Amino acid sequence: MKATVVTIGDEILIGQIVDTNSAWIGQQFNAIGVKLYEIISCGDDASQIISALDRAKSTSDIIIMTGGLGPTKDDITKKTLVDYFNTELVLNEEVWAKMKSIFEKRGLQVLEMNRSQAMIPKNSIMLPNERGTAQGMWFENEGRVFISLPGVPHEMKHLILHQVLPKLKEHFSFPHIAHATIMTSGAGESVVSHKLTDFEAQLPSHIRLAYLPNLGVVKLRLSGYGSGTDLAQEVQQQKHKMIDALGQLVYAEGEEPLEEHIGKLLTNRKHTVSCAESCTGGYLSHLFTSIAGSSAYFEGSVISYSYAIKENALGVRKETLEKHGAVSEECVTEMLQGLLLSMKTTYGIAISGIAGPGGATTDKPVGTVWIAVGNGEHCMAKRFQFFTSRAENIKVFSNAALNMLRLFMLNH
Repeated sequence: MKATVVTIGDEILIGQIVDTNSAWIGQQFNAIGVKLYEIISCGDDASQIISALDRAKSTSDIIIMTGGLGPTKDDITKKTLVDYFNTELVLNEEVWAKMKSIFEKRGLQVLEMNRSQAMIPKNSIMLPNERGTAQGMWFENEGRVFISLPGVPHEMKHLILHQVLPKLKEHFSFPHIAHATIMTSGAGESVVSHKLTDFEAQLPSHIRLAYLPNLGVVKLRLSGYGSGTDLAQEVQQQKHKMIDALGQLVYAEGEEPLEEHIGKLLTNRKHTVSCAESCTGGYLSHLFTSIAGSSAYFEGSVISYSYAIKENALGVRKETLEKHGAVSEECVTEMLQGLLLSMKTTYGIAISGIAGPGGATTDKPVGTVWIAVGNGEHCMAKRFQFFTSRAENIKVFSNAALNMLRLFMLNH
């Protein structure tokens, strides 16, 4: 079974916003065994929308549209669908009453243009939107299902999960599918793939392995397709074989950010951590504090961007900086020692590197970073060489530091 996503809006075509909806929809459809055949983006133009729908229905059983359902004149999706399916708009009194109540509670004036969002095509099934005022719409035509949803991500996702997917499962018979995911860190996609050469060679044809790399992390997803009742168990067995092949590169089963996994390790051990950051400018600390409950294990950080702060706040010796520079094993080791002395946490992380685009030398090109992790008794320092992009380096430096802490905790 195939599906096509049609994203509607001039703002997508001119790059004013990035289409993240399609990727998310693809993930949800893949999980129920529907193949996303194509993604089509078109502007707020009736002829473009009609052309996209004609193209989509020639290849797909399910057509999902997002965007163009607002109250303003450039939101023409609903009017175009009325013409496309040869129907008319009718006022849904229940939706209109609910909308007026929402506006009144917020102290806002209800405009006539808002009434248009309570007008629903006569031959469609309304999908109630509990997160906004633009209702979803379900059309059935020539054996295909056409679904129109608002483009606002949190509204679209809520409708997909609570309205669209349950209704699709009632309407179609989907193939049996089983997934298993593991998360790895500490090696790139090519290294991980090399380690899994023998594993992939023995995979049965109905189980597939997908590599989903990100900065410092590679997600691996096994997908099994079939009708047998033992499919899920078979996929789980293959997952454990994969984990055995990768060893300590694997940090979690299931989708879990590295910072969340480390937070669980720290919480379970009742240990604490602090950071001394230079080139990452607080991004590593942001990762820690982005996890709810991080106050139980994250004590704080020192953003020691300059030589002066490294010396005055962390006790890095002036001779160390003059002889070895800030991007050196000696510097991050002293940063770590000073951090642990002042913060008194179980573990500490120190980072100093060259994010770019400037600041490089012959022996320390852009992307060079030294990271130290340790506790009061042991210290581990390591040099990495990453990218030439500043934004990417800040993220990958931080993920490398998290993974070093993970490995340190496993072995000490």
